Amino acid sequence: MAGERLSVVVTRRLPEAVETRMKELFDVELNEADMPMSKPELVSAMNRADILVPCIADRIDAGMLAQAGDRLKLIANYGAGVDHIDVSTARQRGILVSNTPGVMTDDTADMVMALILSVLRRVPEGMAVMQEGNWAGWAPTAFMGGRVGGRRLGILGMGRIGQAVARRAQAFGMQVHYHNRRRLHPDTEAEFEATYWESLDQMIARMDVISVNCPHTPSTFHLMNARRLKLMKKDAVIVNTSRGEVIDENALTRMLRSGEIAGAGLDVFEKGREVNPRLRELPNVVLLPHMGSATREGRAEMGEKVIINIKTFADGHRPPDMVVPAML
Repeated sequence: MAGERLSVVVTRRLPEAVETRMKELFDVELNEADMPMSKPELVSAMNRADILVPCIADRIDAGMLAQAGDRLKLIANYGAGVDHIDVSTARQRGILVSNTPGVMTDDTADMVMALILSVLRRVPEGMAVMQEGNWAGWAPTAFMGGRVGGRRLGILGMGRIGQAVARRAQAFGMQVHYHNRRRLHPDTEAEFEATYWESLDQMIARMDVISVNCPHTPSTFHLMNARRLKLMKKDAVIVNTSRGEVIDENALTRMLRSGEIAGAGLDVFEKGREVNPRLRELPNVVLLPHMGSATREGRAEMGEKVIINIKTFADGHRPPDMVVPAML
């Protein structure tokens, strides 16, 4: 497709600088309303575009890809995770898929530490009292939380983000432990002073804080199920900035309500925007609207990667961040 001016449909508004650069390079159709597209709208977009630029809110399944027609050649995802796209079916139909890995590593790791601090130090409870004007003044036993330093942090998934979390946890004086599909190189373990646990169950039972940093795949769906959540210590907390489907949200809610788990910090949810209403009632839970990658710098860099992937494809080459189904 070298030399052709490609038709690109973007499903949501992106940073202004990114959209401006796309307009300079491609024939771009933007979603001016900035509202999620329905399934029929997505199918229509795939039929009139050479390239679709979706985001995590756009679920593209096999049935939709079957209706995509022959024009669509690349799905340049705006984001690192691609579990919302049926990559295998796309490839079978000759449609390449690319993503934006590595861009949000530090931003997400920062959010992990923000959630850990918020839950352990009861930050939202303090903010609520101040905003409601109900502060009665300092008291020796008011809003007592837990010290971060010295606590055992169990990282579930020691990829880029997990390692960035480990680096930050070290600075806070936490003890780093991890479970991963593959053990890290000894030099990397030494860098983080990290302890590897082959048994996830054994690690969970001994940690003060669990951080979920693994992707959502068929093998990680409800990896933190009711049985494993029950292994956690009563004074332990869990944070999740990865994918909501990794945790059985109903089981987590029940155990938080009954005091079997001390607290939770969640930036993602099992059913997307449909957050379990019982979670909102709990003072020991911090809920965020999927803000892990929400920095101006990170979102701009994501856009730059999308543009590079599209431009490379337009020049007749494989996108540098092409997703291979066998690697998922």
